[in-house]
Amino acid sequence: MLELEFWGAAGEVTGSCFLIKVGKARLLVDCGLIQGQAADEARNHDPLPFDPTEINAVVLTHAHLDHCGRLPLLVKTGYRGPIYTHKGTLDLCSIMLRDAAHIHEMEAERHNYRRHGRKKRSRPPLYTMHDAEAALQQFSTLPYDSKRDILPGIAVRLRDAGHILGASIVELWLQHDGVKRKLVFSGDLGHKGAPVMRDPTTIKNADLVIMESTYGDRSHPPWQASWDEVAEILQQAEWDHGNVLIPSFAVGRTQDTLYAFARNYTEWKIDCWEVFLDSPLAIEATEIYSRHLDCYDKEAKRFWGESESPFMLPRLNISRYAEESMEINRIHSGAIMIAGSGMCDGGRIRHHLKHNVWRDNCHIIMVGFQVEGTLGRALVDGARTINLWGEEVEVNATIHTLGGFSAHADREGLQQWYRAFNAHPPLALIHGEESARQALADSLCEEAVELYTPGYGDSLDLLQL
Repeated sequence: MLELEFWGAAGEVTGSCFLIKVGKARLLVDCGLIQGQAADEARNHDPLPFDPTEINAVVLTHAHLDHCGRLPLLVKTGYRGPIYTHKGTLDLCSIMLRDAAHIHEMEAERHNYRRHGRKKRSRPPLYTMHDAEAALQQFSTLPYDSKRDILPGIAVRLRDAGHILGASIVELWLQHDGVKRKLVFSGDLGHKGAPVMRDPTTIKNADLVIMESTYGDRSHPPWQASWDEVAEILQQAEWDHGNVLIPSFAVGRTQDTLYAFARNYTEWKIDCWEVFLDSPLAIEATEIYSRHLDCYDKEAKRFWGESESPFMLPRLNISRYAEESMEINRIHSGAIMIAGSGMCDGGRIRHHLKHNVWRDNCHIIMVGFQVEGTLGRALVDGARTINLWGEEVEVNATIHTLGGFSAHADREGLQQWYRAFNAHPPLALIHGEESARQALADSLCEEAVELYTPGYGDSLDLLQL
């Protein structure tokens, strides 16, 4: 048997999870959280669609929760094997999974408190801190560019995906009963020319490519245009005597933003602002980034040599504690607030929105992908009011969407990465809203030998490739 099953991120962006069967061996690539609307996230509590005790190994592409966020659940329900990934991903998962566990525990506590008076049955957290700690004990790191046998008939090699620290493209060599197949999972591919991280590695050979399609329907503006747009926004915000809010993912986007501020400190007049990094998780992630110079591109390495850290600014305020965060909301002008979550569905950014989004001199810079159904997506789509803790708040702030800051490859980047393969191998598109995935499929359908747009639970017989 040689088979690939799609158990997540098939027709949607999040919930990455793919099962590979090679004879009796079972390998899982990613086990991520489903994110988005409440109904989507409730699916995380459904039983896993396979028996965790039958899985022999896991390969993890990177540390974003939509790729790693259900690993503690996998361990909680019986998985006892290794979780192979890059050292940078392990370091980030050590904070990401603990933070996620804390959130799940708090959400369960609030949920059960609200239902106590209604005599409804309590709901346990998706997983606990104990489960997260247990999962982290099962991690085993692999370097980039080194091939390794991990199971009978299965070898793996990680390549730099250029997305976030430790993000990997996964090459898999499968063999059973004399039949050989090579699969390549793109993971999340980075945006070529992005600050800090290297460009995605190109690969020449595969029997099947499994590629993301997050931005399969759009093109990012050139980097210089994005830098110019940031400068214009900051200048306008200074003239308006308002604050600037940047909802930012703790891992990746926050570090890119800080690096861009440091590199353009004079040109963007950052010294006119008090900059606040208001996210304990982002603070820890930035400290981890500072320990992995080996993963930077040449320009970031050079800048590191000229400064104490590529992420530190003369007027950067680190806000670890809730009391420090609350003090920021007393500031009505002259503050740049970088806070999580990146899609505005949790974290301290919601408090800053409540104190600022109704002001017409406030500017909000959206620097990351916003999943359908999230508060961030509502702002990007032009919502005139938003709901914060049961209160309708008017949106008078100016919303700026900077697609050029994305950590994902755009349509052209995805096409270019796929076209580097010899002989245009069969292609399965994953990790995209249906409109984005279909647009990319349409652009590549005449090139790929076969093109698949799998749905949840679909499978591919690899013997038929």
